[in-house]
Amino acid sequence: MFGSTTNPSHRIDCGCREVCPTESEQSVMSAKTAEQRNSNQYPIPETMKAWILGGPEELSLVDKPVPQPGPAEVLVQIDAIAVCATDIEVLKHGMPAMIEGQLPFNKGFTPGHEYMGTVVKLGPTVDEFAVGDRVAVEIHAGCGRCPRCREGMYTSCLNYGWHSKGHRANGFTTDGGFAEYAINNVNTMVHIPDTISDAEATLIVTAGTAMYGIDVMGGVIAGEPVVVIGPGPIGLMGVGVAKALGAQPVILTGTRDSRLEMGKKLGADHVVNVGREDAVAAVMRLTGGKGVNYVLECSGAPNALNEAGHMVNRGGRICLAAFPHEPVMVDLAHLVRNNIYVFGIRGEGKSATHRAAALIAQKRFDAKLIHTHTFPLSDVPTAIRYARDRVEDAIKVVVRNRAELSG
Repeated sequence: MFGSTTNPSHRIDCGCREVCPTESEQSVMSAKTAEQRNSNQYPIPETMKAWILGGPEELSLVDKPVPQPGPAEVLVQIDAIAVCATDIEVLKHGMPAMIEGQLPFNKGFTPGHEYMGTVVKLGPTVDEFAVGDRVAVEIHAGCGRCPRCREGMYTSCLNYGWHSKGHRANGFTTDGGFAEYAINNVNTMVHIPDTISDAEATLIVTAGTAMYGIDVMGGVIAGEPVVVIGPGPIGLMGVGVAKALGAQPVILTGTRDSRLEMGKKLGADHVVNVGREDAVAAVMRLTGGKGVNYVLECSGAPNALNEAGHMVNRGGRICLAAFPHEPVMVDLAHLVRNNIYVFGIRGEGKSATHRAAALIAQKRFDAKLIHTHTFPLSDVPTAIRYARDRVEDAIKVVVRNRAELSG
């Protein structure tokens, strides 16, 4: 079970709630990284440290062989990875992870998917990237052969979970990022500039998920009113993305004032604490009784879809980006009578990471605001506990590998 702890007493107090490297570690780390990038020399060991999933909520740190890239693949040295709520679902329930049609338990599987890193080795035919490139990754590569992948909907791959048929989704159906290295297909990576920090780069996947739901699937255009339900990581990134795309107004609803205030910093025009005011009534008040064109539902609350149905106007659209834990009752008659469109999203499809990375690089919103805690790779269980239990109001918890290079 999760139980590892970290003693932060020898770390710098930098003013944030992170486990940060010491000054000497930072100096050595920076010099070593710069030297490596300039020379394009990255010694690659035969084995690496990686966390593997045993039974439910059983993680073990082991030595695994460093994987080798094939055609159209690269080896990524993982510099940082964020903990996602879906990681916690995978560790506890297995789904939505699946390996050759089975749950991922006791298969030597490494979870984790919101990572970034440095390209350290190229597979045959790769010329899209070079050794030394900093990259952020998206999860799904798809199989490339099914009708959905051929349509560009690789997040809905019909061969999901079957690596033998070419499908890859790192951290779900193939080994993920709670390790020192991972293999990525060239179509799952985006270049990131040095102006984006490692921790901030891990948030590109989170922002990309919101982007996919808002622009491609949702069709939101400038000037349209938007509601975001739930100020978790995807919801907060949804606020930033919606505002960057010109939505007006952007309304954020939730239960925690601290997160609602963060939503304001990311661009929310109005925030509603649903513990003090009915969410639907508040949206109607703020829109003069007209409702909104679009709702991004990120809470997974049992009644969230019904509330969203009464927030949107006729012909409005609702995107479901969260997993309810139990089946829920939905007023379908209301949705049908009012021609309301409801759709779910899975991951950051249609190359949304590229668009999200562009907005973050352009400083259209400050993604790093939601990064609250950092831990080393050796302390993944504590990082997961902070994210799961919201210790110290944790929002986005990042696991960083770079500090461990200094040793």
